[in-house]
Amino acid sequence: MPLTSAPEASRLTAVRRYAALETASGAALDRVAGLAARIFHAPFATVTIVGDDTVRAIAAHGLPPRRGLVESLCAAAVRHGGPYVVHDALLDPQAAGDPAVRGEPGIRFFAAALITTPDGEALGSVNVMDVHPREAGAEELDCLRDLAGLVMDELEVRLATHRTVEIERELRAGAERLARTLQRTLLPPVLPRVPGLRAAAAYHPVSADEVGGDFYDLFPLDGDRWGFFLGDVCGKGADAAALTSLVRYTLRAAAVYDADPHAVLANLDAVLQQEHAGGEAPVPYCTAVFGVLQPDDDGFGVTLATGGHPPALAVRANGVVEPIHPAGGQLIGILRDPHFAQVSARLNAGDALLLYTDGLTEARTPTGSMLDEDGLTAYLAAARPTSADALLATVHDLITALGKGVSDDTAILALSVPPATRTPSSGSLGAA
Repeated sequence: MPLTSAPEASRLTAVRRYAALETASGAALDRVAGLAARIFHAPFATVTIVGDDTVRAIAAHGLPPRRGLVESLCAAAVRHGGPYVVHDALLDPQAAGDPAVRGEPGIRFFAAALITTPDGEALGSVNVMDVHPREAGAEELDCLRDLAGLVMDELEVRLATHRTVEIERELRAGAERLARTLQRTLLPPVLPRVPGLRAAAAYHPVSADEVGGDFYDLFPLDGDRWGFFLGDVCGKGADAAALTSLVRYTLRAAAVYDADPHAVLANLDAVLQQEHAGGEAPVPYCTAVFGVLQPDDDGFGVTLATGGHPPALAVRANGVVEPIHPAGGQLIGILRDPHFAQVSARLNAGDALLLYTDGLTEARTPTGSMLDEDGLTAYLAAARPTSADALLATVHDLITALGKGVSDDTAILALSVPPATRTPSSGSLGAA
């Protein structure tokens, strides 16, 4: 048996570094395969990783041909070292005798673009196959290379996530002793200033020596858009801290990749599913609401997506409190095909938005009943807070009044648009 060459050994090291052969498909990779097929108007497309003696399809579109043909052509593409095209498999010495060429489904055309790491190692390829011999256009191949680049970006995100998880696991030994310090590291030390918006947040822990899993953040996106989220992971202590760090990192990284709120939650779900795959530990899951703010005239357009989380509450300038709640929205990370719901709303001048975790609404009132969403809504309607800071103070007063009825941590994120004011010089309305 010949020894593996130095270049091949380096390539296989990269495959192992990215854990590419163990990569779960996920919606992003499936979309890449589907787009490749659409670009080429071909019935079959795959995303494959080439190991030392294994070729694994981590995503596929259409009914894939027999495994042997895919393995041999994908391995040949990696050996070739660049865009690889077989115009007519019947005329190709390596593929002509394959049953998938001679028989069903009758593959005649094959094109591949390499999935290449930043340091130039080929992990595998994005491939398309057709049942008719044909040429591959330059634009088609360029698109295929771009799709291979997107696959590499996804693997980079997953590698970074894996490294983050490993780092968090190393912190577990002293996690309980460092609870307060660690809790602070899981939350932004200060919220950024958003032009035309007021933002405030608070964390109300039940225990001073145990790390909770509630989280929130507000951060800039492209252009003048801003992303924000709030949620709650399962469990307490060091495991919850590690999971919280993973969730926060993934949400921010996913939002940079694609800020659509539904897509962000789907990406988080894929990461949590992969984190649990093949493990014996309890399934990691969370609830979350993710939103995007877009400045618009004297207010902000808001797009929200939720996964198993209580509804956000809009406190309008006229004192009306209304839930901003998409229909549905299931837990993140635990279901096979979860549904995440999305809705659009608007914050006008004088309006505020409250996001909170269920430690607030599941608190017990003096009568023994849960506060629930109706109780919180009624309390806010009576208090009529007019700003983000006032919302925080109102909720703080409520938690204080409930006392021992609060049995879980509560995170709060409040956003408000300053009320319109009349400028003496012009008499026109403008945001404060």
